[in-house]
Amino acid sequence: MASADPRHRAAVLGSPIAHSLSPVLHRAAYAELGLTHWTYDRFEVDEAGLSAFMEGLDSTWAGLSLTMPLKRAIIPLLDSISETASSVEAVNTVVFTEDGRRTGDNTDIPGMIAALRERGVEKTDSAAVLGAGATASSALAALSEICTGPVTAYVRSKERGQEMRGWGECLGVDVRISDWAEAGQALHAPLVVATTPAGATDALTGAVPDRPGTLFDVLYEPWPTGLAAAWAARNGTVVGGLDLLVHQAVLQVEQMTGRAPAPLVAMRQAGEAALAAR
Repeated sequence: MASADPRHRAAVLGSPIAHSLSPVLHRAAYAELGLTHWTYDRFEVDEAGLSAFMEGLDSTWAGLSLTMPLKRAIIPLLDSISETASSVEAVNTVVFTEDGRRTGDNTDIPGMIAALRERGVEKTDSAAVLGAGATASSALAALSEICTGPVTAYVRSKERGQEMRGWGECLGVDVRISDWAEAGQALHAPLVVATTPAGATDALTGAVPDRPGTLFDVLYEPWPTGLAAAWAARNGTVVGGLDLLVHQAVLQVEQMTGRAPAPLVAMRQAGEAALAAR
């Protein structure tokens, strides 16, 4: 019985957080799994307030989802983190165990792999990454599992390029750096991962090749992005930010509730409906 679960509360933390779809996805999972006693909320929490928030949690809490800017700030407040989270120094999932321990994981990385696999991408011999922020490091970690050759990162500064090279060395990925001015060349790679903010790739739409490969655009709002629309118009395979969000949330639900498999289809449908209503 769901009501027998001593730990039945979860939430997503971040700043800003009002736009987050996580409550929609997790609540849809709870409904499908019959966990009527479970709750999932959102809290506006920045780095300065994170420690106090964590200290205020009681034994009814099962887990937390973390978005920016908390994915690294949370690490010193945890008892342990997984190898996956350690590989990119970023935690997006906290699970509270029965003995009171706080464990951290990163479901973005396996979520990316699962989203690509769902679209038939199991392996690639090379890839391109647009951008060099926190999501780009997770993309490199995912590519370390599926890419057998070099990954070219298109960045706006030498400093960002050095960061990406550093992540590549840590993750065992052959990372090559190109200037953002050459980003149109990225679109000829068999797999392109766009990790940039909204609007950043709009100028690249005219550079989409006639027979594109796979585009993984991590944005989900607004959707489709200009690049994703141009890609689909040329019959390329498109993986979107909602795909990533759902797959990483599936893993969070399974870890927090102990129920598996989480209801992927119901969660995706709930996310699509919420986005359509905005």
